[in-house]
Amino acid sequence: MKSNGTIRICGDFKTTVNPMLNVDQYPLPRTDEIFATLAGGQKYTKLDLRNAYLHMEVDDESKPLMTINTHKGLYRYNRMLFGIASAPAIWQRTMDQVLNGLDSVQCMLDDMIITGPDDETHLQNLKNVLQRLQNYGLRANLQKCSFLKDKVIYCGHEISADGLRKTTDKVQAVMETPTPKNVKDVRAFLGLINYYHRFMPNSATVLKPLNQLLEKERIWRWTDDCEKAFKKAKELITSDQVLTHYNPELPVRLACDASPFGLGAVLSHVMPDGSERPISFASRSLTKSEKNYAQIQKEALGIVWGVKKFNTFLYGRKFSLITDHQPLTAIFNPEKSIPVTTAARLQRYAIFLSGFTYNIEYKNTKKHNNADALSRLPMQSDMNINSEDADDLFHVLQIEDLPITSAEIQRETRKEKVLASVLYQAMNGWEITDDSLMKPYFTRRNELTVSHGCLLWGIRVIIPIKFRNRILELLHSSHPGVVKMKALARGHVWWPGIDSDIEHLVKSCTGCQINQHAPALTPLHPWEWPETPWQRVHIDYAGPFINRMFFVMVDAHSKWPEVFEMKSITATKTIDIMRQVFARNGVPAHIVSDNGPSFASAEFAEFLRQNGIKHTKSAPYHPATNGLVERFIQTFKQSMKAMKWESGDVNKKIANFLLTYRQTPHTSTHETPSKLFLGRDLRSRLHLLKPNLRNTVRVSQEKSCEIRMNKKDRQFEVGERVIAKDYRGKDPWVAGIISEREGPLMYKVSTDNGHTWRRHTEQLKSTQMPKSYEQSIENDNIIVDNTETRTQQHVAEKSPEQTKNNEMSMPRRNPIRERNPPKD
Repeated sequence: MKSNGTIRICGDFKTTVNPMLNVDQYPLPRTDEIFATLAGGQKYTKLDLRNAYLHMEVDDESKPLMTINTHKGLYRYNRMLFGIASAPAIWQRTMDQVLNGLDSVQCMLDDMIITGPDDETHLQNLKNVLQRLQNYGLRANLQKCSFLKDKVIYCGHEISADGLRKTTDKVQAVMETPTPKNVKDVRAFLGLINYYHRFMPNSATVLKPLNQLLEKERIWRWTDDCEKAFKKAKELITSDQVLTHYNPELPVRLACDASPFGLGAVLSHVMPDGSERPISFASRSLTKSEKNYAQIQKEALGIVWGVKKFNTFLYGRKFSLITDHQPLTAIFNPEKSIPVTTAARLQRYAIFLSGFTYNIEYKNTKKHNNADALSRLPMQSDMNINSEDADDLFHVLQIEDLPITSAEIQRETRKEKVLASVLYQAMNGWEITDDSLMKPYFTRRNELTVSHGCLLWGIRVIIPIKFRNRILELLHSSHPGVVKMKALARGHVWWPGIDSDIEHLVKSCTGCQINQHAPALTPLHPWEWPETPWQRVHIDYAGPFINRMFFVMVDAHSKWPEVFEMKSITATKTIDIMRQVFARNGVPAHIVSDNGPSFASAEFAEFLRQNGIKHTKSAPYHPATNGLVERFIQTFKQSMKAMKWESGDVNKKIANFLLTYRQTPHTSTHETPSKLFLGRDLRSRLHLLKPNLRNTVRVSQEKSCEIRMNKKDRQFEVGERVIAKDYRGKDPWVAGIISEREGPLMYKVSTDNGHTWRRHTEQLKSTQMPKSYEQSIENDNIIVDNTETRTQQHVAEKSPEQTKNNEMSMPRRNPIRERNPPKD
């Protein structure tokens, strides 16, 4: 039954046609978009079309489907009938096409509103609309039309030149609503209130008890607070608030605010006289996950939500963004880059806002009452925001046998006085304090966030005092040094003074102190860093220690290590292991080794030649040439010895060591070996940032070279008289002549006693000794039958510690005892 007493026939197709229908999708205009086009209008005309859907004829195939059953029989419609699911979309599209190109006219289904800045323009716009309706054969219902009125009722609002008002009938419906008896009644009442939410700047505060009744698993209980909210809401709906029309010529301001339980936004115009008039109010409650956000993130969420809510009015034009949270003026400043220490969520918000043209202003809370009141308790949100929160799940520490969980950290954070205060202020806003215990947190207040009840600084979990010693032990489980331990911690945990705590732990660790090695000081000429992984590989044997020998390979590009326990160190066994590794990683272009018997053999040389591998051998007794693998062996031995008091077999300890080493950033590359070698992180529980590798390697090499910047390279010419280091005779030096230069620091020396040696610059000295003195040295020396190769073989069988001790001591006068290598 229509309001005028006539009957409108509507078919009931919800169980017949509509379920099988491919419903046409076309958006109906939003009321705020309609009202936004009415700015500047002085009078208004409203037109209503007669029997709107019946203007559209349906095709013959569709007519049988539109048969209705009445008490007088079956009737088949030839025109569009009310009740078909696609009818509104089809009609709205049709009307938009009919009125396309006409100014100052809006249509919502069969209702049209027309305006103009003056009567003459208004009449011309009306004439154009009527002419267009006539051309398309559309008829208006004169009884429902209003012409050139100062105010009209359209889309449930009273529209005039001053702006928008609520209609009396809608207000009366709210006032006559009885006290709700169940959740369904509360939802219906809030629906009536929400229809006029744009008029109610402080409805949020009033409606909190009613919104809480709609929460899932909430037991129904109508309390005194609910009754007060119900009555207060009726009072608010009767206010005489007037919203101004949106005018694209006037400046626009968007004021946003957030409270612990909701968001609020006010869109307003700055009028020519300097006053502000609201265009619309908006508010919503926070979801369960959003309530756990830190206060700065809630404030930022309020800004982003407000911009999205009023996107129609803001996109493509400049506006002023008003906030009462001053740190956001720096983070969201459109003229500055996003601070690198900003939390990830705030960075995403800043990137979103970068698509708009705005300037951001700080306004003290006392002067920010419009949006602040909205946020105190907003309208119930129909959003279910869980996707972003799922991305923010974090791991406290991902190490096997995890001793501490996030639930324990959350519980202890609330118990600890300082952290409980930090947690509260991070959620509700910070107060200026001179407390020395709070200062480390206060200085980082803009970078602190809360996730699942735990405090985070960036991506690092803030650990309560109770768990700090256990976390330190966990970080030191494989006995890394200070630098690597700090690098691991910086990706996962933080507390004030963590760096000094790490340094103290390493210095007090018995295993680390007993087994650590002093760094060797030698003039450095760094190898060129390869461009790709597995291009140059450094190899060596480690041992014997812990009654075992180990074959070690290290990739020069990524620092990726391979370690194999060996029962035999022959060339054949070495080649077998290398074939296995080459099958996985490919054949390198360059191998660097010392002069051990396994690497100096003809069999090994032939294997490399067949595979097209260049072989570089270090100078005898000079392990620094192969320093990459030597340094790794030193680290490997130190960790293995430090772990000898721990349970587990050797293979498990080696596996744990390799996993930790491969996932820890190297001091030269500042990247993990796994990232450079595999192009990805291992399935690990520790991850770190990756800065520019080439620059970090260059800087690391330059720093190392600066240590020896006062040293000078010694250059020798072919034919020059020198004395060369003798490692087998009783005299430490033997005279000779430079016969060939093999590299920038490597020479062949023909000694006066008939031998040809390869020597490093550090093993040679220029000489001006008279010939007779050189001859006397030659006569005094006792030349044994053993060749230098045997001496080198003997030295290669010694551990790096023994080699180093020999270099630092005086040459031995007594024969050197030879040790047999381990047998198969």
